[in-house]
Amino acid sequence: MTPDRNLALELVRATEAAAIRATPWIGKGRKNDADGAAVDAMRAFLATVAFDGTVVIGEGEKDRAPMLFNGERVGTGDGPACDIAVDPIDGTSLTAAGRQNALSVIAVSDRGSMLDASSVYYMDKIVTGPEGHGVVDIRRPIGENLRALAAATGREVGDLRVAVLDRPRHAELIEQIRDAGAGTRLLLDGDVAGGINAARPGTRIDVCVGIGGSPEGITTACAIKALGGFMQTMIAPRDEDERAKAEASGLESGRVYELDDLVAGDNTIFVATGVTDGGLVDGVRRDGPIIHTSSIVLRSKSGTVRRISAEHPVSKWW
Repeated sequence: MTPDRNLALELVRATEAAAIRATPWIGKGRKNDADGAAVDAMRAFLATVAFDGTVVIGEGEKDRAPMLFNGERVGTGDGPACDIAVDPIDGTSLTAAGRQNALSVIAVSDRGSMLDASSVYYMDKIVTGPEGHGVVDIRRPIGENLRALAAATGREVGDLRVAVLDRPRHAELIEQIRDAGAGTRLLLDGDVAGGINAARPGTRIDVCVGIGGSPEGITTACAIKALGGFMQTMIAPRDEDERAKAEASGLESGRVYELDDLVAGDNTIFVATGVTDGGLVDGVRRDGPIIHTSSIVLRSKSGTVRRISAEHPVSKWW
């Protein structure tokens, strides 16, 4: 048995719950409290879903925060056997500061298909839309990739917009992007939305590049599969100890991990609910006795992109 459309819609309940429970902590400067509330809500709702899920990618260890831990079994145990990547809040710092683009995210694929990258915290990534296939290569300088992508799409480099996490480690990369003539969209946190928007038509992002979290990388890969986009990664150990740990787990330094290496097959589900407003989905909003949530559901088997707006009675939550 494999993940199906009913499972996709059931998983939205878990991301909605996590997003709703996190909202009292928006702008309060206490990211671990927000994350803990989201984790508890997501775990409770996942327990009711009819599938046999194993968490391959959890988020808590990297952030030293509450977590759905790697290897944890979730679901009722009935139904399809799945790998699952969870991030109850992608953007805990964004939530704590009251900034945009915080999401609650779950990605699911067939059992044994998701790369276990938990031994290394960070990956170098590049994501584009379908036009990047056979054109872009993470091993080449960013300027070459941007020129190649512009030529393949009949555009000028100056028309391209590149999303990058705003981190000191990316100072040289950002300079190279601008020297090539492209514009940047600097992300404060949460590069999952940046990667997805790079693969979707009609957004203000054409490419997402740079070093970000490995959990976010695997989660993003499930979404890119559904969108038909292009993605490559390379592990980015922080030191020799982490490099040795990664290689002992079977990960290879210097290897380019293609999309099929990150998540095999063509049966992935990605769901996300907005915690705060952003370019991908709107955040949770309370209007009197009603809580409004906005979610997106991507399914690679059918290629569908669904947007789900829901209304939840406040009385059922508090």
